[in-house]
Amino acid sequence: MADSRVETISRLAQWRIDNFGPCSYKKSDPFKVGIWNWHLSVEKNRYLYVRLFPEPSRTSKEQPPIPRFVLRVSSAGANRKPSISQIHERLLRTCEDFVWPVDSAFHGRIIIDVEFLDIKIYPLNGGEASSIWPSDGMMQSVSTQSTLRCLSRMLDEAIHADVTIHTADGTLRAHKAMLSASSPVFQSMFHHDLKEKESSTIYIEDMSMESCMSLLSYLYGTIKQEDFWKHRLALLGAANKYDIVDLKNACEESLLEDINSGNVLERLQEAWLYQLNKLKRGCLTYLFDFGKIYDVREEMNNFFRQADRELMLEMFQEVLTVWKPV
Repeated sequence: MADSRVETISRLAQWRIDNFGPCSYKKSDPFKVGIWNWHLSVEKNRYLYVRLFPEPSRTSKEQPPIPRFVLRVSSAGANRKPSISQIHERLLRTCEDFVWPVDSAFHGRIIIDVEFLDIKIYPLNGGEASSIWPSDGMMQSVSTQSTLRCLSRMLDEAIHADVTIHTADGTLRAHKAMLSASSPVFQSMFHHDLKEKESSTIYIEDMSMESCMSLLSYLYGTIKQEDFWKHRLALLGAANKYDIVDLKNACEESLLEDINSGNVLERLQEAWLYQLNKLKRGCLTYLFDFGKIYDVREEMNNFFRQADRELMLEMFQEVLTVWKPV
């Protein structure tokens, strides 16, 4: 039934219920976040009770999730005033492990959101619980790890470095061969009789030394996950400028993973600027299909003053698509 279907995007799950009575119970269809299928249920008695729990399975039994999440309940419509839970973090195995009593009167068409801020699991072989996001997946062979250590030394110690990079606040040393193999733009600089070939100098003054070092670390295969996340927007600009396709794709996928009300407008602007269709669609879906446009009304005026006219037109068309007169 449509009334039990949960829509998901990024780490947000949204359950729209068209007709919820004063004494009702409903359970959602399963929806997938992480490696688990989840359910929401809602019950109206004296209070409105909302539950979140994983579907019973071998996965949820062997590796039960420890989610960190926020729940919202609101009435459908432009003037809805949501009830928002505190941030919860706990081990969830069954439908009895978490219940949120909502001391507000909701009935008729209601919307229940759950936003997963993080999910941790314990390794099967024991040890500390760790987040499933982000995962750098560095399951390298011994020879690959050795190569990465050598590349790291080449960069950190400037071993036989033959090019100087001037950034906004400092200089770095690197290798023409590595830059050329990673970027057709860099390759063109050093192949043709350009000033970069003659002087062995590159000016990247639109990046800080720290963010440029993250770019080099990516090209040398030694970037740390936390550095990638910290400098994603700067790396996206560099990937676009120097035609580093795999880095551009990685930035888009990463930016799509954690869309929220605080960053969705900035992400939408970046998606338009760099022609990231998947990220743009994700932002528009978050704002309009999931109704989060109501959460950023105060920021919209400033956004529209700076937004491209074609982007504003596309947003208006999106409004016409999802708007349904009551």
